[in-house]
Formats: sequence, structure tokens, C-alpha cells
Amino acid sequence: MLSLWLHDLESLEAISQDDRTRRIFLRMAELQQAGRLGGFLMGLAHDPELDDDTKGTLSELARSGSFLLAVAEYCRRTDTLH
Repeated sequence: MLSLWLHDLESLEAISQDDRTRRIFLRMAELQQAGRLGGFLMGLAHDPELDDDTKGTLSELARSGSFLLAVAEYCRRTDTLH
């Protein structure tokens, strides 16, 4: 259980450290909370610049409301550190 928690923490930290990634995840969290994630997922599916693996991973993460909430909260709490 501890290794899973540490992996999640490492993922949150990696997301928060990369500005572009951080913006994408915060936008997904915002859209998910507003109930407007469908348009994002539709655009993601048709984005020619992304490979299928990236599309699949982002789609899976975008559908995880609890993970997106955790990302938003982690970024909010650590914002003063960056």
C-alpha cells in the first residue's frame, strides 16, 4: 500500500513540476467539475498531434474524477513552493 501511495505522490509531483502538464491537468479538473469534460475528450480523440497511447492515457486520467481532484488540490497546496 505504501508503494502505491508513494507512486501517486510521485505522479502528483511530476505533474505539478511541468508547467504545460500542470495546465492540462488543472484544465481537465476544472472541466470535470463543471461537467463539461465531454468536449475535451472529443477534441482529444481527434487531435492529430497525439499518438494513440497518449490519447488513451489522458482519456483514462480525465475520467478519474478523484485523481483530477487530487491533482488540483496538490497543485493548490504546493503552489507557493514553485
